Amino acid sequence: MTAKPAAAAARATVYGYPRQGQSRELKKAVEGYWKGRVSAEALRETAAGLRRSNWQQLAEAGITEIPTGDFSYYDHVLDTSVMVGAVPARHREAVAADALDGYFAMARGTQDVAPLEMTKWFDTNYHYLVPELGPDTVFTADPGKQVAELREALALGHTARPVLVGPVTYLLLAKPAPGVAPDFQPITLLDRLLPVYAEVLAALRAAGAEWVQLDEPALVQDRTPAELNAAARAYRELGALTDRSRLLVASYFGRLGDALRILAASPVEGLGLDFTDSGAANLDDLASVGGLPGKRLVAGVVNGRNIWINDYQRSLTTLGTLLGLADRVDVAASCSLLHVPLDASAERDIDPQVRRWLAFARQKTREISVLARGLAQGTDAITAELAANRADLASRAASALTHDPAVRDRTGAITDADGRRSQPYAERTAAQRARLGLPLLPTTTIGSFPQTDELRAARADLRAGRIDTAGYEARIKGEIEEVVAFQEKTGLDVLVHGEPERNDMVQYFAERLTGYLATQHGWVQSYGTRYVRPPVLAGDISRPEPMTVRWTSYAQSLTAKPVKGMLTGPVTMLAWSFVRDDQPLGDTARQVALALRDEVADLEAAGTPVIQVDEPALRETLPLRAADHAAYLDWATESFRLTTSGVRPDTQIHTHMCYAEFGDIVQAIDDLDADVISLEAARSHMQVGRELAAHGYLREAGPGVWDIHSPRVPSAGDAAGLLRTGLEAVPAERLWVNPDCGLKTRGWAETRASLENLVAAAREVRAGLTGGRG
Repeated sequence: MTAKPAAAAARATVYGYPRQGQSRELKKAVEGYWKGRVSAEALRETAAGLRRSNWQQLAEAGITEIPTGDFSYYDHVLDTSVMVGAVPARHREAVAADALDGYFAMARGTQDVAPLEMTKWFDTNYHYLVPELGPDTVFTADPGKQVAELREALALGHTARPVLVGPVTYLLLAKPAPGVAPDFQPITLLDRLLPVYAEVLAALRAAGAEWVQLDEPALVQDRTPAELNAAARAYRELGALTDRSRLLVASYFGRLGDALRILAASPVEGLGLDFTDSGAANLDDLASVGGLPGKRLVAGVVNGRNIWINDYQRSLTTLGTLLGLADRVDVAASCSLLHVPLDASAERDIDPQVRRWLAFARQKTREISVLARGLAQGTDAITAELAANRADLASRAASALTHDPAVRDRTGAITDADGRRSQPYAERTAAQRARLGLPLLPTTTIGSFPQTDELRAARADLRAGRIDTAGYEARIKGEIEEVVAFQEKTGLDVLVHGEPERNDMVQYFAERLTGYLATQHGWVQSYGTRYVRPPVLAGDISRPEPMTVRWTSYAQSLTAKPVKGMLTGPVTMLAWSFVRDDQPLGDTARQVALALRDEVADLEAAGTPVIQVDEPALRETLPLRAADHAAYLDWATESFRLTTSGVRPDTQIHTHMCYAEFGDIVQAIDDLDADVISLEAARSHMQVGRELAAHGYLREAGPGVWDIHSPRVPSAGDAAGLLRTGLEAVPAERLWVNPDCGLKTRGWAETRASLENLVAAAREVRAGLTGGRG
């Protein structure tokens, strides 16, 4: 098939680009600023240099319209709150005194002032800062950042398009501010917010913007008639403005659904839609509404969230169909490239042929450019690229890495009984309590302790050959000894070994399982200055040998108190990896679950009485449409049970989740059949405890009393107050006391103080209670 040239040259564009730089220069500069080693001016210069470099990379790859405004020191939703003047009252003084320090105070908090709540950006592992709004919120326009970055790009000769979070999505992501009635709906503030957006649009037009992009990913979720009416009103009013640039409303992460008809009928000049697998239905929906006559369509045909090469022929077929449905069709990734690493060519440790299957941000921009050229000039113009693409796709499909008969035979033999504990919870809990002998309100941590510079240096020394394996292991042993001794002295009840040997909770396991590929430079922003290197789940999964037993057993040899074994669950192993796209996710999850089941069995055989299998991504991976929830939760909960259900009744199974909206999945949490769950609760003011109580959750739970993503050290009184709030939802005989999350990102000084206060709070509240464990 030879595609016909498009009527007009198709633009190649993206919605956003990785912010960190090739060597995470932004992270280093921001953290240096926090520590006083980098000046504000030097931080701004680093940021400006990264923006210039990003724009140049995009232009050299053939991106003819670059985004601006997507760059952020911490988070683009927080930037939007600043743009519209939605600064919480408790932060206004700090922002007025110093805008940059006040910005970081909103993100991270201070010793005296709590930060904004943080949660997942739709179904990704990116975290945003949740806007706090109320009926008294007054919005004021502050377009300075957006205007300045546009002018930077234009001055360098680029064709640029500012990118803003749209007003409807911004309000739908917001929550009632502290002290505001919990049933307050921020979307009711739309009429108050739209004039502020009008001011920002006018300022961008004056600065030279031909187009402005307004991102509305919230519209790919299920929306009420009132919310859809709000979207219709918003774009009717913004479209009617005379002092504005042309508007491109972009959606991503799935099917736009009912909102497509609304936006197609609005007076905006363009729409951006996802046409990858997650948004495939948008093609039929677009035809059903009669297309976009007179409008621009930006077609997201390159997957912006995963790292596999594009199928050029498939994408060109989609683009060819779209040519008849819009006035002009341009080519893009399905969403911002913020969600993928920067450059696959830097991964020299991956087999060159396998590396050809991978497309990180730089490779994706070249794919977009090739597709735009093929759309505009016909496939004869990209003959060589099409041939190379077909060869790479065929290489992956035929590889032994992607097909292990032994793994597939084992997965095919799974029965329902493999996913059930031998006794129900009500019976096994008595055996666990007798074995563990824990007090009322037992204290523990989530697993990791601070990853010090010394630990990172030890790993670097081992890789570089400056120390041998024996020298490295001696350092790990010393760290475990220190961590166990500290926990003993502090009075924690269930201990951990601290995970000093682990670089990351997913990567560590991925490096020890067949079928995974590890990257050296594949950094992706999770939140703020926290970057992770998601491994690549490329083939069939198995476990060659035990992964955690040695260090867990060593920690247990140092103490008479129970030590938890710590594993990352199958759903999180998928969610925080770049997962294969050539088989159903449920099939891949079962493979990972069986590998982890082997590890659980070995931990139990070694005498480990408590085994925690973390699933922080269970809610994050929940599909955005309710109609898709049941199928996902079926395989997700099954894979957890498959991991954990082979243990004896007196082995206690824990799980952990953090920074997500748990109310949507309380039944699924119940269906995991874990004995104890620990959850983030400090920033959300124990909301999850109330959700568990409303559901009738009857297992043990530890809603967190220390927000570990803030440098603030909670006092014993603060922790006791949260603990008492937790007791209003979870009875004392089933309530655990723990931080919100692991401690690897915290320093030792704040960790010591915070855990000492946590234990003191538990003792204070415990002393005020009567009775004991039943």
